[in-house]
Amino acid sequence: MEILKLIGVVVVIIGFAIKFDTIATVVIAGIATGLVAGMTPMEILTTLGTSFISQRTATLFVLTLPCIGICERYGLKEKAIDFIRSIKNATTGRVIFIYQAIRTASAAFSLRLGGHAQFVRPIIVPMGEGAAAAKYGELNEETTDVIRGAAAASENYGNFYAQNCFMGASGTLLIVSTLVEQGYDVTAAQIALWSIPIAIISIVVGFVRTIMIDKQIAKVAGKESENK
Repeated sequence: MEILKLIGVVVVIIGFAIKFDTIATVVIAGIATGLVAGMTPMEILTTLGTSFISQRTATLFVLTLPCIGICERYGLKEKAIDFIRSIKNATTGRVIFIYQAIRTASAAFSLRLGGHAQFVRPIIVPMGEGAAAAKYGELNEETTDVIRGAAAASENYGNFYAQNCFMGASGTLLIVSTLVEQGYDVTAAQIALWSIPIAIISIVVGFVRTIMIDKQIAKVAGKESENK
């Protein structure tokens, strides 16, 4: 029966539902699908190996995790905090806004600068926390959560709303191909041009968020420091 070939989907759903190891779940789903489809064990292994080799660039981000961990172990976080504390008038909101602006510009030119694991967690979050700590002292958990959430959001805003400004970006080309298939005569240059106002709006909204973040931190951390 053709429907049995969807057994891999069922395996994935069950594996994720019971929080089984992700890689093991995917491999088991692939093997189950191959067996149901009538493939030999050797054909299944060959297919899995070929797919892994052809998509190996997608797993390169794993290499950044131990590198970031080593940098943090040897003082990256402390240096980021010391640096931001040495700058007068630096606030958490301003630090995050500057990063969003830089991230927006890099995404608009399709430059690989930024990322949650590579930039936000080891650099931007400590700098934001350092700016708040320099003004309010030791931070409570609520303030830390606010800073980390805002820093993560700035990465998403900067990347998402500006990436289509580049004509050769995969998102831009996908939009063009989809519209052309639907009968619309558009070019990558047109999509990129009309994406620029969206990127600018995201910067303006980010600036407003800067003010709101600083006020929120002042309210939470300020109240905590008064209680002490």
